[in-house]
Amino acid sequence: MSEEFLTVAHAAREAAAELAPLPRAPKDRALRAIADALVARTDEIVAANAADVGKAREQGTSEAMIDRLRLDPQRVRAIAEAVRQVADLPDPVGEVIRGGTLPNGLELRQLRVPLGVIGIIYEGRPNVTVDAAALCLKSGNAVLLRGSSSAYSSNTALVRVMQEALEATEVPAGAVQLVPGLTRDSVKELMRARGLVDVLIPRGGASLINSVVEESTVPVIETGVGNCHVYVDAAADLDLAVEILVNAKAQRPSVCNAAETFLVHAGVAAEFLPKALARLAKEGVTVHGDDRIAQYGEVVPVTEDDFLAEYLSLDIAAAVVDSLEDAVAHIRKYGSGHTDAIVTGSQGAARRFVSLVDSAAVAVNASTRFTDGSEFGFGAEIGISTQKLHARGPMGLPELTSTKWVYTGEGHLRTSEGTVISACQGGEASTV
Repeated sequence: MSEEFLTVAHAAREAAAELAPLPRAPKDRALRAIADALVARTDEIVAANAADVGKAREQGTSEAMIDRLRLDPQRVRAIAEAVRQVADLPDPVGEVIRGGTLPNGLELRQLRVPLGVIGIIYEGRPNVTVDAAALCLKSGNAVLLRGSSSAYSSNTALVRVMQEALEATEVPAGAVQLVPGLTRDSVKELMRARGLVDVLIPRGGASLINSVVEESTVPVIETGVGNCHVYVDAAADLDLAVEILVNAKAQRPSVCNAAETFLVHAGVAAEFLPKALARLAKEGVTVHGDDRIAQYGEVVPVTEDDFLAEYLSLDIAAAVVDSLEDAVAHIRKYGSGHTDAIVTGSQGAARRFVSLVDSAAVAVNASTRFTDGSEFGFGAEIGISTQKLHARGPMGLPELTSTKWVYTGEGHLRTSEGTVISACQGGEASTV
């Protein structure tokens, strides 16, 4: 590994050891100092971001990706507010998950403890730089950040602001580190830093996530792509269904919880589709539909790849299904396990959909856009996990901890006859 990488990795390791035992108050003060610094130095951050955006436009980057990359004063203020929200959240470290007194008198507790050093590999969303740092610091972890080269100027400025804010607090500034380098070599170093990095979290598209999962020697929490579905049931309020669908697709199409496919029950297709297609067209959405969709409006022919796609743009795939079970089968075949929604007035249909759809989040009569750490009340999120170990769905503070077993005795000794309380502790030895 390069000296540059080892320097930041060891600094993070040392900082993690200092940070782990800190109580809540100094961590919260540090987070509020970071939030204040972000607002105070907005012009510096936006200027650095403008350089990244300019380069992205020169390279022909899509508008969807540029939207993810772009920072303006309003977005910086929103990022700072998210940090303050994290500061207001309960500290998970030290929480007793379970415990009690065993029959032999030992007092047993399982406590939440920090993971240690968390590596984050992510694509061109500089807000992740701050979100990840805030959540890691609050949960007692140091963080190694490796964003995309397209956001390097933005990330450098953000990390500099955070580190300088931490210098005036009890939290070590080394707890927030930017992995040096713009090439894939620096990504590989982070993925191979077993022993220096405790867990790795990739955030981005399928190719990035698959690469990290397949190549990393560091344990990985896999965040997945968002091929999210909206199913309009036969018992749906169709006007409500149109509003939910349009919001899920068009409110912010470049994010992982935006809808990428909608399915409509054949029994309401004739009434629903003319309304839905007209509204989607008004929002500039291109519908990739099957023959049963095309009867009711202008669409482009749908392909197998369309049903698998995470568009991150104003495109959506669509199909008519003959039953709720057919909708579930479609979601199982093409979905990514992120978020899937049903719009229905039937409690029975809602319960069946929820029980059959195996996704990290299932929405009933609500937009897929709510699958988000902030919307769930977690503050900023570290990512949305679509795997089942060790976390699933939006990952907030508790998901950034592990556990430690602590047991307390009075000179308890284990023998073949049972537990002995040592006489060395005073009094006579006894067997339990």
